Amino acid sequence: ELQGFTGPLESMIGAMSGGANLAVTEANASGKFLQGTINVVQGDSVCVDAAVAIAQAEKMVNEDNVMAIMGPNCSGNTIAVINSVIVPNGIVSISPSATSPAIDALDDGGFFFRTAAPDTKQGPMLAKVAISRGQTDMAVTYSNSDYGKALADAFVEAYEAAGGTVSIIASHEDDKADYSADVAALSAGGSATLAVLGYADTGGRGIITASEDTGAFTDYVFGDGMISAVTSGAIADGSWGTLPSPDATLGANWQAVAAAGGVDGTGVFSAESYDAMALIILASQAAGSTDRAAIQAQVLNVANAPGIPCAAGDLATCLKYISGGLVVDYVGATGVELDAGGTANGSYAEREVIGGA
Repeated sequence: ELQGFTGPLESMIGAMSGGANLAVTEANASGKFLQGTINVVQGDSVCVDAAVAIAQAEKMVNEDNVMAIMGPNCSGNTIAVINSVIVPNGIVSISPSATSPAIDALDDGGFFFRTAAPDTKQGPMLAKVAISRGQTDMAVTYSNSDYGKALADAFVEAYEAAGGTVSIIASHEDDKADYSADVAALSAGGSATLAVLGYADTGGRGIITASEDTGAFTDYVFGDGMISAVTSGAIADGSWGTLPSPDATLGANWQAVAAAGGVDGTGVFSAESYDAMALIILASQAAGSTDRAAIQAQVLNVANAPGIPCAAGDLATCLKYISGGLVVDYVGATGVELDAGGTANGSYAEREVIGGA
């Protein structure tokens, strides 16, 4: 499990790790995983330091001898790990949250998959909701990262095509001590609304704090990297954002499964994390092995139709089906269906800040 336990997604990782490990707990408790008890090795990618992420991934591959990697999270780190570790070592990596469309252009050898859809899908959805809410003018700031730039490009293109006006767009660096100058420049465009497409625990938080201190903006629009208690607790009601979300039936099932397992199922990417880990487990079961290449060959087979549908909470049954020679279609917590490149189709929900949450 290679996740950003510290860094810009720190406030989200508890629920994400909880989701991933819930799948492991479920499989182990069933006693039906043919390769024995699953032990999870954790590594901290710190999310935005490629050197750290690569070192952690190399340790997992060469010293811990893991069969696959659940993660990484942030897109820049993910690209670095794919190029430096995943491809050279021929090991499966399934990310629950790396959403940059630049990943699709990589030659990953068929070893990289993701259960979160790319930002080329989130950006237009964010724009559509903004226009539907009557927000036709705003400033935009984004993290100077693979994730932030890709989401900003997709959002602005769709927003302006739908008739929206972007008064100013500017990147921001993460981990600065003071963002007052950034906010002053953004507010100079005259917009009352600011779209923040960054990370809740670093630059995005700094932008919000500086804006709230000066009253520069009245409300905010957020991408999924900002959907966090850190964000909602710092601003007034009415601001909103989008985040990956399954349909109502799957969503209700995931909430029930997560609650029963002591996991915050409302956490952003918690469901995607459960699905990422579950796919690794089921692919290994279908391969009848922990061999890395054999697992890779089975991921799309267990993820997609046709087959017997298996939802979150059904891993014991799903493992039993596979060991009995039956073909499964892992629907999981989020309605998993991966394209030929290993990327999820994805769907989104709108979340508004009400009562500080």
